[in-house]
Parts: sequence; C-alpha cells; structure tokens
Amino acid sequence: MSDGNKLKINDSTRLYDGFLKIDCLRLRFRRFDGDWSPEMEREVLVRDPAVAVLPYDPGRDQVVLIEQFRVGGLVAGQPAWMIEAPAGIVEPGETHEEVARRELREESGLEADRLEHIADIMPSPGGSSEVVRLFAGRVEAPAAEGFHGVADEGEDIRTLIIPAEEALARLGVPERTTNAFTLIALQWLALNRRELRARWLAT
Repeated sequence: MSDGNKLKINDSTRLYDGFLKIDCLRLRFRRFDGDWSPEMEREVLVRDPAVAVLPYDPGRDQVVLIEQFRVGGLVAGQPAWMIEAPAGIVEPGETHEEVARRELREESGLEADRLEHIADIMPSPGGSSEVVRLFAGRVEAPAAEGFHGVADEGEDIRTLIIPAEEALARLGVPERTTNAFTLIALQWLALNRRELRARWLAT
C-alpha cells in the first residue's frame, strides 16, 4: 500500500470488524510543493468490491430498476426506499460478471445474456475503499412488475419496468433517483443508447 516516494503509512489499526469494517491509518504524504505533510489519522470504511447492473431491454426499449429499503437513506434524511439498479458484493472466488448475473436474478428475477462494462467507480473515496463495477445487462423485460429478494437476507424488492425515455428523464429530476451508481449508469445509457440498442438488436 505504501509508496515510499509519495506516501508513508506508519500504522494501520482495525477499529471495527463486523459486516462493515473500519480501519484507522496514521500516515504522511508528499505534498504538491515537495514537502511532507504532518502525520495525520484517517479512518476508512473498508468494503469488498461490488457490482451493479442496469437491466436494459433493447427490443422494448425499457429499463428495469428496483426499489428497496436503504438504511443509509434513512439516516441521511433522504428517501429510505430508493430506486436503483440491482447490485451486490463480490464474494471470494466470484468474478464480477458472475455477481452481476446473480444479483440480477435475485433482485429482479431477470437473466442477462449479455453484459457491457460501463465503468469502475468509487462512490465515496474520501472515506470508503469501495469500488463498484457497473454493467449494462441485456434482458427481456417482464410484462408486469414483481417482488423479489433473498428472504434470508431480509430483502423485500419491487421491480419497476420503465420506458427508457422516462428512465432517462429522471436525470433531470435529482430527487427521483439519488443512488450514485444508478445515475452514472443512466447517464451512460443516455450517451450510448442508440448505438447499444442497434448492436444488441443485431446480435
């Protein structure tokens, strides 16, 4: 982790080791003027890699999003039921693509026969190590909304079948969608929808 020319980590201590993990680092870094910073403490939320997938049906030109309870939204004073893309944590031994397909199946009941890598993002690098890999997934949208989720994990998830134009219109109404990776995936779709749709319909 340390780069002796730019960064010196003097100590790293695990403060909490539950589902969420918190480390405290004592470090110094090389300033842009060439001097070393004073030693400082930085706490970081340590998260495993994650995946999110935006389900898109090119034939019907529809997006499938999900709605579920999010405690972070509650604590932040935002809507506690958030509209977002299916997502989940990468378990040891899994590939990102396997996780994308698993989470899509568990949270929406859908199967993706193609995945398109959108980007790898860090939602909050000032205090979290989480990296989320975003995909678009080619699916056949269901005829009706449904309820999904893994009961043992307390999930209660509703699917939303939305025309692509309506989904992209959410970008202009910030309070409709506040989940960061969902906004980024929708922005990517707005830029690439025509080309993606033509390519996915042709193969």
